[in-house]
Amino acid sequence: MHASKDPLHGVTLEALVTALVNRYGWEELARRININCFKTDPSVKSSLKFLRRTPWARKEVEALYLDSLNEQDDMPPAESPWSNWRSKKGDQ
Repeated sequence: MHASKDPLHGVTLEALVTALVNRYGWEELARRININCFKTDPSVKSSLKFLRRTPWARKEVEALYLDSLNEQDDMPPAESPWSNWRSKKGDQ
C-alpha cells in the first residue's frame, strides 16, 4: 500500500479541532488564531461549521496543528477515524 507523507492525510477536521482544544483550550486557541468561533461561545460544532465555509481560517487551524506537532512530540496526532475500524467491525 502507498502511505501518504501528508501529516493531515486521514485526519478529519473534527479530530484536528478536538486535538487543538485538548492541547490549548478555547481561550489559548482564540489567542493564537483570532476568529470569533473560538472566542464567543466556542464549541467544536460551531467551529467546524465556520471552518468548512472559510478556507483562510481552516488553513490557519491546519498550520497551527502542524506547528504543534513539530513543537512537541508528546502531543499525539489527532486520532484517525480509520485507526480502529477492524476491531470495531469485529465487535458486531
